[in-house]
Amino acid sequence: MKLENKVALVTASTRGIGLACVQRLAKEGAVVYMGARNLERAEERAKELNEQGCTVRTVYNDASKKETYAAMVNEVMEKEGRIDILVNNFGTSNPQKDLDIKSTEYEEYIRTIDMNLASVFLTAQAVIPHMAANGGGSIINISSIGGLRPDISQIAYGTSKAAINYLTKLIAVQCARDNIRCNAVLPGMTATDAVNDNLTDAFRDFFLKHTPIKRMGKPEEIAGTVLYFASDDSAYTTGQIVDVSGGFGLPTPVYGDMIEMKNRR
Repeated sequence: MKLENKVALVTASTRGIGLACVQRLAKEGAVVYMGARNLERAEERAKELNEQGCTVRTVYNDASKKETYAAMVNEVMEKEGRIDILVNNFGTSNPQKDLDIKSTEYEEYIRTIDMNLASVFLTAQAVIPHMAANGGGSIINISSIGGLRPDISQIAYGTSKAAINYLTKLIAVQCARDNIRCNAVLPGMTATDAVNDNLTDAFRDFFLKHTPIKRMGKPEEIAGTVLYFASDDSAYTTGQIVDVSGGFGLPTPVYGDMIEMKNRR
């Protein structure tokens, strides 16, 4: 029970990595609020976890309505009087429109960057004064390996995640004296509904060809790293950008081809 007596807020948390974070934090003793646009779905997930002995509640947040970020934080504060852990999990991209520099419309580029950065900036900005008043806290931003490794597509998504990585370090430096830590977790290809719905089997196989741990990550594995940053196990750790990607991008760029050649011998 590493998070007993702690209050956590997780955005975009009704499925995938967000839901896995809710489950992990709640099972470690935290009171966890699920920030969600679809409150009916969030209530269903919360009910399931509460029946397992967890304490999970819901709060409204719609990424397309920026005023709901501060409203979400204020509602949790009114009910609990504190927020110790913030997990900024929201992220969006339209693979059909978010292409390369030659093909992506500027409006789509700015829309994606604006939504992804706002989800971190506005929520952190709203929660930091409360954390400082309560003696500190931990902010964990869910970024992406795409913020480190340039891709041939999704230029807006990659730009936004690279910016979130830097914003993470800025928050860490600017809020350290208030005992507020800020770190980022960068998932690689993770087995979520969003990935399964948007990626072909051929692309998935090609990606994993260049991943030393030759499989997709699991949402609960991302949540494990989030738990580390949320708990006192990382009390002296801030401003870190940690990729949880099975080693993607770590070896030589021709790693996948070399493995295939070796296997054919």
